[in-house]
Amino acid sequence: MRRMKKMTRIEVLRYKSAFNAHGAIEIGFDANFVAETPREDREPAHVLSMGEPEARSLMMLLKAQLAEFDKRKARSQR
Repeated sequence: MRRMKKMTRIEVLRYKSAFNAHGAIEIGFDANFVAETPREDREPAHVLSMGEPEARSLMMLLKAQLAEFDKRKARSQR
């Protein structure tokens, strides 16, 4: 008997914050978490789902946090 793996769809509603510390970027957001049954033709995986406005916001947040990383690096490491 094959055991079914769980799958969760994470629907981003709104980004709230972003910061970086110790080499990791953390992004706070509001979301709906929906348990789903994996389809037969796909490997079970968690899915992050967002609309275009949220995707653009995520891109801006990531660019800003990466710029912060770059400011802290010595010129020789860039």
